Amino acid sequence: MSEVLNEFEQMLEESLKTIRTGEIVTGKVIDVKEDEIVLNIGYKSDGIIPRNEYTNESGVDLTTVVKVGDEMEAKVIKVNDGEGQVALSYKRLAADRGNKRLEEAFNNQEVLTAKVAQVLDGGLSVVVEETRVFIPASLVSDSYERDLSKYAGQEIEFVITEFNPRRRRIIGDRKQLMVARKAEMQKALFERIQIGDRVEGVVKNVTDFGAFIDLGGADGLLHISEMSWGRVENPKKVFKAGEKLVTMIKDINGEKIALSLKFPEANPWADAASKYGAGNIVVGRVARMTDFGAFVELEPGVDALLHVSQISREHVEKPADVLSIGQEIEAKIVDFNEADRKISLSMKALQMQPMQDDYDVVDVDVEAMAAEDM
Repeated sequence: MSEVLNEFEQMLEESLKTIRTGEIVTGKVIDVKEDEIVLNIGYKSDGIIPRNEYTNESGVDLTTVVKVGDEMEAKVIKVNDGEGQVALSYKRLAADRGNKRLEEAFNNQEVLTAKVAQVLDGGLSVVVEETRVFIPASLVSDSYERDLSKYAGQEIEFVITEFNPRRRRIIGDRKQLMVARKAEMQKALFERIQIGDRVEGVVKNVTDFGAFIDLGGADGLLHISEMSWGRVENPKKVFKAGEKLVTMIKDINGEKIALSLKFPEANPWADAASKYGAGNIVVGRVARMTDFGAFVELEPGVDALLHVSQISREHVEKPADVLSIGQEIEAKIVDFNEADRKISLSMKALQMQPMQDDYDVVDVDVEAMAAEDM
């Protein structure tokens, strides 16, 4: 009887396949726990895939990704894990295939897409078929970015520029894709635009001297002097990064684009001759002062000079002695030079006017009295 049993066991073992460490096996899931998968691999012992050999992600509940009856491939780590079972790894098999996939992409300079798995101090880590690719901070964008946290969980495109799995060095590059696409967009932009065109862009950043506007392929400079027909003291109080803006192409010099918000139809000097002719009385706001006079803003883009000698009938040493910035004044236009866009004002002329009116009234009364005497 014992001989029959021995022969049966021998025949059973011979009917079962043999496996070796490193081999790829296929099995059917016969049990799943939160942290373990059990496979029937057609061997005398079942195969076990612990959670840390299924994925690099921590805390994954395996019952949510695998179910009983599924067929799976895995890589043999140990034929006997010490408890009579076969230690298997799904992630190492995926990593091997990922390495092969990345090698092909490297050789073909293929553009890959993957989700950012981790934001590191020096760059980003993405995972392609369980194989990690590192993208250094200097290769994440075509411009320096101090904070990379915005990329967490995002899908990004990149190419493999260095492939050395033995040294665990697989480097990705997103920057070169952005540079290439920007060059294409820039070419298309310059073929499309010309001086005088109105274009929509996004405020990229604001400085003390102006704002840089992303036009899609190239940046244009909106200088502080072109932000308004009036005066702009601080661009940072007027514009914010990220806002959309329609501007006019003022000049194109090589790859430099000058922009303007001084649209011709809004030019305050277009009808200035009728509003600011000599003799007109106007109201304005003191915008700035010098020792020789004050500049009065009649409307945004139209300033007039009130010379110190024209402030009062009384002697004024300097404008600041009697005027203040922001003060509203009434004055008479004594000179209008449209060609040079210069306007001269006089407050003194208005102060003299009542006396002249009184004089005219007296003359009339005298003449009437003389007529009566006759």
